[in-house]
Amino acid sequence: MTDKKAGAASAGDAERPALPATSWAVLGLLSFGEELSGYDLKKWSDWSLRFFYWSPSFSQIYGELKRLEKVGYVSSRMVAQETGNRDKRVYVITDEGMAAVRHWAREAPVEPPVLKHGVMLRLWLGHLLEADRMREVLGRHREYAETMRERAEVDVESARAEEAWAYPALVLKWSERFYASERDLADAMLADLDEMDDLDAKSRP
Repeated sequence: MTDKKAGAASAGDAERPALPATSWAVLGLLSFGEELSGYDLKKWSDWSLRFFYWSPSFSQIYGELKRLEKVGYVSSRMVAQETGNRDKRVYVITDEGMAAVRHWAREAPVEPPVLKHGVMLRLWLGHLLEADRMREVLGRHREYAETMRERAEVDVESARAEEAWAYPALVLKWSERFYASERDLADAMLADLDEMDDLDAKSRP
């Protein structure tokens, strides 16, 4: 790259507004080319993003849409609904928005995920809990992990039906494996607790 081109690229980067992760998630949903309402975006994020990131609330989505429209990354229009309800606002990504989210996906620093495991924090305080309560907490977490795994499995098949969702399907497959791993880790810790109880019992006179 020549100095002139490098300078132009740097200038372009400097002109891009600094956006929070939620903005990129919302813009990413629009990057598949559909014209979507805030309700649609919430539905899509519940269907896909929640398995590996989180699903923004309606207020977060509408707040980010306002931000993205202000910087020129999305445009919106009002459309009439066939049901006769009041008109709704739909959003579509602009060329500038597509360029920005493509640049972010390609160039953003790779940040390690931050693990905040509430269940493990409680088990870390196991000396303050009864053994039965610890098993109950782990059992509920196991049920949650298995439920999420099953839902991800179903959504993988739905995503595979759409050619444009090939990569979301890949991530949903990863999510299915992730929750299977969480389920298996819960089983392993339950076994560890049983082993600890056996050792304690043997050590008592």
